Amino acid sequence: MFNYGRIVLLCVITLTLSACATQQTGSRSSVVSYLYPDSAAPQVTTSVPKLTLPLRMGIAFVPANHNSRNSNAMPWVEVQANTLTENHKMAILQNIATHFSQQSFVEHIEIIPSAYLSSGGSFANLDQLRAMFGIDVIALVSYDQVQFTDDSKLSLSYLTLVGAYLVNGQKNDSNTLMDTAVYAIESRKLLFRAPGTSQIKGSSTMVNLQEKLRHDSKQGFMQASDEMIVNLESELNGFKERLKQRPDDIQIVRSSGHSGGAFHWLLPLCLIGLAIARKQQTCII
Repeated sequence: MFNYGRIVLLCVITLTLSACATQQTGSRSSVVSYLYPDSAAPQVTTSVPKLTLPLRMGIAFVPANHNSRNSNAMPWVEVQANTLTENHKMAILQNIATHFSQQSFVEHIEIIPSAYLSSGGSFANLDQLRAMFGIDVIALVSYDQVQFTDDSKLSLSYLTLVGAYLVNGQKNDSNTLMDTAVYAIESRKLLFRAPGTSQIKGSSTMVNLQEKLRHDSKQGFMQASDEMIVNLESELNGFKERLKQRPDDIQIVRSSGHSGGAFHWLLPLCLIGLAIARKQQTCII
């Protein structure tokens, strides 16, 4: 004869012990893995990098790593790692491109789809992109996102069907890092980089856990990219200052017709205007 009281007690104890269970999922892409696959040593060059102004620039996401993290400690919940879709990638790249296009020293920005970058393609792949799109500089965007899901005490309500649908028994935590590294392709030199981070906390029921994690994942990527763009502005200004202080580090070559900024052609106009004003003042006197 079965002792149903003991069976129920055993189920409650099992769920209570597993209330601290944590599931970890994540996805990432790495500039280092893309440029230096199989732990290849970086190529050392002694030549001075050369930048031709105005710049023709490319921007792209590096390929994602295939071994996305997934640690499942909750047998009753199946959660898949969330990755950036191509549509989301293109939206983020467009925001970054809009920022760079406002710079006077940038002539053109090419948004490069992920399909043109091969996993572990290294600088040979960048040379191909340089030939295909006519670019000299490329901004490589990478990311690392980890999502944690913890059972709370409310998860005991999953013993009932209503609890699984209505009670927020899962505590979710999404941590996102995005990074943009700007390289001069020919010289293989890193010019500057800028990171952005995001942390989103939330909760969900067992039934809508995957949907909520997917929403938090997208929001985390967008928040991290917004912070990254702000940091890009700061790093870009710092890069300009370094060029002024250490002009021998990078050779700047201006193409015909490019003077490096609006100041160079506004100054003669201002001088002409002042000369005319002074002449008119002399005539009146």
